[in-house]
Amino acid sequence: MESIRKLIQVIATFLTNSYFLFPQTKNIYQGPLKIICSPGLNCYSCPASTTSCPIGAIQQLLLGVRFSFETGSYYFGSYVVGSIGLIGTLSGRITCAWLCPFGLIQELLYKIPFGKKRQIPYFFRYGKYFMLIVFVFLFPLLLTNDWGMGKPWFCKYVCPAGTLEAGIPMLLLQPDLRATLGILFYNKLFWMILFLGWSVVTSRPFCKTTCPLGAFYGILNKISFIKLELVEDNCTKCGACAKVCPMGIQFNEVAGSPECIMCMRCMNEACQFAAIQVTLGGFPLTANQRLPGKEKPLIPE
Repeated sequence: MESIRKLIQVIATFLTNSYFLFPQTKNIYQGPLKIICSPGLNCYSCPASTTSCPIGAIQQLLLGVRFSFETGSYYFGSYVVGSIGLIGTLSGRITCAWLCPFGLIQELLYKIPFGKKRQIPYFFRYGKYFMLIVFVFLFPLLLTNDWGMGKPWFCKYVCPAGTLEAGIPMLLLQPDLRATLGILFYNKLFWMILFLGWSVVTSRPFCKTTCPLGAFYGILNKISFIKLELVEDNCTKCGACAKVCPMGIQFNEVAGSPECIMCMRCMNEACQFAAIQVTLGGFPLTANQRLPGKEKPLIPE
């Protein structure tokens, strides 16, 4: 299953970055597919990208709200909100594990045999909710210029995926842009280097601590149509699920956690008692019978 997941990650990355004419055009794709929001974090300004970034699209919607009201134009981005809302309610945070290009990059870096692999203190994980609420929603909406226009704060000042996928490639394609480099670029370069380096020794640090899209999808994990659920009668509380979890959670203790990206490694690689199953609208898609020779030990009352 893990090899299938990796293959799907690679295919999804190529599908959302399939504008292969960029070496000739030396610019970003702006065709009709650009109105589609990528399910994962994938920069709009990447020269190969054929889709929009959902987080960038939300910020673009919010940064113009005050200007729209002041000019008497009332628009609501129902398409943007509806797109990621539909993805979240259908599948929760499964996008992070199966479709997100930057998630794939972090996983590949973590496989590098360098240094001691480390966990992240749990309270760091609240950082992504700060990014979602403050940088994605509040700052673009409230911090505006004299014209009532805000800025895409997360994309402009933080997003390491944007620097890796768009900033650096565009500098290579258009060398004249290098003359415009300033503190803003070097700030974003710092965040990119930090998260890429951190990914070598820690599993998915950006997903755990900073990604606002992961925070949004994670909030919907408990109500999503597709879920990983615990079969309590089969669980022995052995802790094997925690040892393979890339997000560092123990599934039997936090089933439905907003941290779970539903990579299904706990179900397919660790649990030998069929205590974890995939459900679709509450109906199990996987068998939950115990495997032969792996009967649940009797626990004295």
